[in-house]
Amino acid sequence: MITNEEQLRALYEAPAERALLKQQVDLDRYCLRFIALSPLCIVSTAGAPGALLDASPRGGPPGFVKAPDKHTLLLPDASGNNRLDSLSNLVRDPRIGLLFLVPGFDETLRVNGTARLRDEAHYTALFRTENARTRVVIEVDVQEAYLHCAKALMRARLWQPEAQVPRTTMPGLNQMIQAQMGMQAPAESQEVMVARYAHQIAREQGPA
Repeated sequence: MITNEEQLRALYEAPAERALLKQQVDLDRYCLRFIALSPLCIVSTAGAPGALLDASPRGGPPGFVKAPDKHTLLLPDASGNNRLDSLSNLVRDPRIGLLFLVPGFDETLRVNGTARLRDEAHYTALFRTENARTRVVIEVDVQEAYLHCAKALMRARLWQPEAQVPRTTMPGLNQMIQAQMGMQAPAESQEVMVARYAHQIAREQGPA
């Protein structure tokens, strides 16, 4: 079992100079373009000392995360389950990590920094639509930006049509949740749930 960094490092070659030097302290034009193309990012937060960490997917139209300058990102909080896991964590610990994905790209972009939760009108108005308003915007002070190579997603074959798994391979989400909770009542079907979510999202995003 590995118990210290010296043991760990002994198992691997030293990182290539390129892997160390390509880390940026802000968002250059390539990072900004990547974020503008991305409809999905994974948000990682820490929270209370000793508590488990959290990673949560956030999605929207490409460019739903705004970059007013090369040091700042603005991430709107969309409707969810109201557990507020990520937001509550950020109140306790401002450290945040973001991983941006672009459909068809095997490369990913990692951004690390610290966050503040903004509810002032001039922040939330940036994401207001005809049918929905954003309550909170996560303002990220960017401190590290790093373009990951393609190997992980190439191994996963994430975007390859032949790698897609039919949704019917597993039960619908509500069926699984009700089984986990020991509930016997009939569960909402996957098809009905997806249609309900699609209607809600369409209303939130407003006219195309």
